[in-house]
Amino acid sequence: MSDIRLGLGELEAVIAVARRASFRQAAIDLDVSTTALSNTIAKVEASLETRLFNRTTRSVAVTEAGRIFLEQVGPALQDVRGALDAVRSHNAGASGTLRINAFATAARATLLPLLVEFLKLHPKVHVDLVTEGRLVDIVADGFDFGVRSASLVPSDMIVISLSQPRRYAVVGTPAYFARHGRPRTPPDLLNHACIRIRLPNGALFPWHFERDDEVIKLDVAGPLTLDEASVSKAVVQQGLGLGFFMEQDVQAEIDSGEFERVLEDWTPPRDNLCLYYPNRRNPSAAFKAFIALVRASQNGKDGLA
Repeated sequence: MSDIRLGLGELEAVIAVARRASFRQAAIDLDVSTTALSNTIAKVEASLETRLFNRTTRSVAVTEAGRIFLEQVGPALQDVRGALDAVRSHNAGASGTLRINAFATAARATLLPLLVEFLKLHPKVHVDLVTEGRLVDIVADGFDFGVRSASLVPSDMIVISLSQPRRYAVVGTPAYFARHGRPRTPPDLLNHACIRIRLPNGALFPWHFERDDEVIKLDVAGPLTLDEASVSKAVVQQGLGLGFFMEQDVQAEIDSGEFERVLEDWTPPRDNLCLYYPNRRNPSAAFKAFIALVRASQNGKDGLA
């Protein structure tokens, strides 16, 4: 095998393509052309004398060799980034880029207020926030932090709670209930128009209910299937059916009377949201500053409780 010389740019390119499973999307993330990115990946594969990705006209998939490469390179690249950021910020304070992966609801309701405060305090830091429903390996995919429900956080991560346990809510408009009546038990929903949500993996999200150790998961039916909760809320507002949301996403509409809630006794509290991150040997000033802000914000909430 020839002497392998790969720079950080080439390694970042491999991780971006693996994360996006798309050369076009990865090229947008990296702000390069698709052709340039394809040439970079070809160079890496030629240097390694092995194929990292299987490509067709419709898809890009990581090979077994690629998976092994990413598992090794991802954590190492994070350490290199951390060391570089630590040196850059030694005299300049918090600077550089923080990459965070979260799902959209968490980003909107819980993470965004923290990020706004953080960026006001540290204007030299750039935050790259990626919102997606699928679970990712934040180390292998090059993220500094992840935000997910507590039960979904890997056991080897450091965790900071961001919220109290959350609840689901089934809601509809007063006009809808006036026309169709109100469900009294979860199975009653099978006779109602329900707006369904499709998960990033293509599966339909089941409506989950619990009461007195009884668990019910329903594959409801209705006029629409959507892949975004905010669009679902807009449809429910038009009176076309019932929606299943995180309570915090529809609390304002419930409080105003625009939505009415049903089956509340069947939606107990669930996992809280957590910020999580791997242990770092050389955390940057920005990395440490963000952790300090998050911990301070949660200690403040505890003090007010």
